[in-house]
Amino acid sequence: RKQFWLKLSRYSHKAHIRQFHQFCAMASSRQGRLALVVLTIGVYFLSGQVFVQTSTRAAVASRTGSSTALQAVPLANGAMSFDRVCREWRCKYSGNKADSVSLEAIAKIVDEYLPALKAISPGVKVNRLVCGGCLDFKLMTTVPLDDFGPWEEKGFAPEAEFLEKIKAIEGVSQVETQTITNMEI
Repeated sequence: RKQFWLKLSRYSHKAHIRQFHQFCAMASSRQGRLALVVLTIGVYFLSGQVFVQTSTRAAVASRTGSSTALQAVPLANGAMSFDRVCREWRCKYSGNKADSVSLEAIAKIVDEYLPALKAISPGVKVNRLVCGGCLDFKLMTTVPLDDFGPWEEKGFAPEAEFLEKIKAIEGVSQVETQTITNMEI
């Protein structure tokens, strides 16, 4: 029995099926063989070889409902990756967040352009962020990597019109844009 367990401990997920059958033959009873099978399956589970999503493309496709998604782009020596890119439009508004006239005017412009933003891509996500402490307003439009290039080629439409309108609002300052990755983790 000691030799059996020693050999079993050396068994890895890379071993051939033939070796597995040899281990089973070493078991002296039907219960021993069953225990060995259960233990081997447990080794596979613990080693991460079962139910592991090996294809980033498949993971992206299953999450977005797409059958053809670009491979995620690695960052930080492979510690991170991204397959969604965000265009952020931001500014400072004035007044108290509860009754700010400039923030109210920004909200009306967002409502005006929201249908155009949601039409950019089937996988688009639009987020609005408002900070009452530092008076930041941000509108973040995130699209799948596949759709970012075509949107960029169009100048991130309707970005120019949107920014022109919020710059005209009294009390709005520091109007800026930024392109960043935006991944749900």
